[in-house]
Amino acid sequence: MKIALFTETFLPKMDGIVTTLCQTIRELGKLGHEVLIFAPEAGIAEFEGSRIVGMKSRAFPLYPELRLALPRAFMREVLTGFKPDVLHVVDPVLLGIAGLYYGGGQDGGALRVPLVVSYHTDLPKYLSYYGLGFLAPHVWRILRARHRRATLNLCTSSQMVSQLKEHGIGDLALWPGGVDADLFHPSRRSAEMRYRLTGGHPERPLLLNVGRLSAEKDVKSLLSVLHAYPEARLALVGDGPHRTSLEKHFAGMEVHFAGFLYEQELAAAFASSDIFLMPSRSETLGLVVLEAMCSALPVVAANAGGIPEIVENGVSGYLADTDAEAIERIGELLRSKEKRESMGAEARAQASRRTWKEATLQLVEQYHKAIEKQAIGPIAAAAPQRVGLRARTGRAARRATLYAIRNLLP
Repeated sequence: MKIALFTETFLPKMDGIVTTLCQTIRELGKLGHEVLIFAPEAGIAEFEGSRIVGMKSRAFPLYPELRLALPRAFMREVLTGFKPDVLHVVDPVLLGIAGLYYGGGQDGGALRVPLVVSYHTDLPKYLSYYGLGFLAPHVWRILRARHRRATLNLCTSSQMVSQLKEHGIGDLALWPGGVDADLFHPSRRSAEMRYRLTGGHPERPLLLNVGRLSAEKDVKSLLSVLHAYPEARLALVGDGPHRTSLEKHFAGMEVHFAGFLYEQELAAAFASSDIFLMPSRSETLGLVVLEAMCSALPVVAANAGGIPEIVENGVSGYLADTDAEAIERIGELLRSKEKRESMGAEARAQASRRTWKEATLQLVEQYHKAIEKQAIGPIAAAAPQRVGLRARTGRAARRATLYAIRNLLP
């Protein structure tokens, strides 16, 4: 099968979406499928044998880590040469509009190809963290328009499937994430890494959080944990637009900002800690939670988003509805090494069953469903229709818009 993938988020950026895409592309290649990737330019021509078509892009002012790219006319020629069986658009913003145009709809789009759209970011919820919550209803209208064009819409958790359904989006299916159980393993525990993350005090309890340092991750709420347990050390692995404000927020507290860690170093950070904290209430899945669990690390997380589908409350971790409840659960684990170890062992057993191979096989099954659902035959000749004034006006407006875009594009 040939899959054309459109994503606004890809290497060298690192987050849960990029991890999902990289692991999926790798597994698709192993299964004999061919992937063509359209992504913002980053000087990378290929990944795991898959060609990357880099698109000119600019940083989004409110979120510099996100680069936005406009569709370009040459994309059609590239796609025509590739001859995809299915188009897969990841969280469409601007670049993803090309995928929505070339595939899906009632007739398979401009290239008459089935379209799969996957939902990874709870954008309407994110808006409230940036003082833009009033825009959420308008964003949902845009999301409905885009997702309704898809042959099939994929979500990474059942909770997200329900949320999109409540907002009028249909043709929904589940595409769960996975974890590299060989990389994220308790055997990666490192005395050197623990010394580093605790600021030279490895005997102290070590609390860990991994993720983007941005408003929607609720990292600031962890200050109350440090006030409750001043003997503990907190390590924040990752970077992002709010790092400077977080450094001020935690000034005087025992917090180590580790920056981005990759592969073995990241695995060592998980395995060398005592408890993993996930305060974010906007996770559509939470891959770092799976990575922590695979490292035999007990998790204390917000009871929100897709996380309750990963953590079994009281067995492989704790789910908290309030900060006070989270602090209480953290205390239980800090006081009992036996509980940390038993809960960590159960977390490892549960998470290690969720492999990337299994997740990718489920994705391929969804691709086949989309192809079967939108079996595209020859174009039927349409009977001539009388065009009214409203239709002619609309067509003129669309032509004017296309003309403007073509002249504005670099």
